[in-house]
Amino acid sequence: MPCIGRFAPSPTGPLHFGSLLAALASYLDIRSRNGFWKVRVEDLDPPREQPGAADHILRTLEAFGLHWDGEVVYQSQRHDLYQEALQVLIDQGTAYPCNCSRKQLRARGVQGYDGHCLHQPPPALANVAYRVRHLQPRQHFNDRIQGRRDYHWHGHQGDFVVFRRDGLFAYQLAVVVDDADQGITDILRGSDLIDETPHQLELQQQLGYPPPDYAHIPVITHANGQKLSKQNLAPAIDPQDRLTLLRQALSLLGQGPSPDLADATLTELLDWGCLNWNPAAIPAVLSLPAAKHLPGQVY
Repeated sequence: MPCIGRFAPSPTGPLHFGSLLAALASYLDIRSRNGFWKVRVEDLDPPREQPGAADHILRTLEAFGLHWDGEVVYQSQRHDLYQEALQVLIDQGTAYPCNCSRKQLRARGVQGYDGHCLHQPPPALANVAYRVRHLQPRQHFNDRIQGRRDYHWHGHQGDFVVFRRDGLFAYQLAVVVDDADQGITDILRGSDLIDETPHQLELQQQLGYPPPDYAHIPVITHANGQKLSKQNLAPAIDPQDRLTLLRQALSLLGQGPSPDLADATLTELLDWGCLNWNPAAIPAVLSLPAAKHLPGQVY
C-alpha cells in the first residue's frame, strides 16, 4: 500500500517560515516514496482563527509548488465524525464528564490530572468537558527522527480532554479521527507536538484505529533560542521570494541543495529534494541565522 502523509495547519495566521519547514519536510518525505500527500485545515477553534488565513495558507503552499492530492479537508465540516467517536468512548466507559477548570487544577497542585471528576462526577446538567482515561501507564514509541520516546503516567495524570466545556471538540480527538478517516500512514510534523503523540496513540488503540508512523523535526528557533511561531509573531512568508526561501529551507533541513542547482527552477529544486531526501541528515537543532530579517518575509 502507498504511504499517505498530510500537512495540517491551523488558520490562526498566514504561513510563516517554521510552518513552511514542516510542510516541506512532510511533502518531501512522502513524495520521495511516491506516496500521497494531503492537506487538512484544522479550523476547530473559531475564536483563534483569522479571517482569510486558510485561503492564504493554501495559496502559499501552491506558490511554493507544494501541491496536494485530493480535496482539502476542513475540520469544521466534520463534527458528526467527532461526535460519533466521542460517543464510542463514552459508551465503552473510557470517556467521562469533567468540570474542573485550569484554575482549580492549579489550586490543587495537579500535574496533568488527578481523577477528581471520575471519582466525584459533576451534576448531570452541568456544563462539562469530557476526558479520556489514559489506560496505559507506560508507553513508548519510536520516532523516525527523534528516536525512542518513553512516557510514564501516575494514576490519572495522563487523562486528557477530548471535548471542551465551551462545546468545541479538542485537537486530540479530531486529529486522531481525521488521520484514521483519511488513511494517514505517516505523520511528519514539528517536535512541539511530539508529547501529544502518546495521547493520540492511546485514542487510536481505544477506537481501534491503526497507528501511523511518526517523525518530528526540531522546531526552528531564532538565534536567541526563541521559537519561531505565530504566538511569537513570526512574520508571514512572501511567495515572491520562494526560490530563496526554498533553498534556505532545504539547507536548514540538511538536504543541500547541490551547488549545481544554482540556477534551478522551483520544480527542479523540489524534484531534487524528493530524489535526495534523507531524514537522517536533519540536524538536531534548527536555528535561523543571526541576521535580523530573513529574505522573503513580510514584516
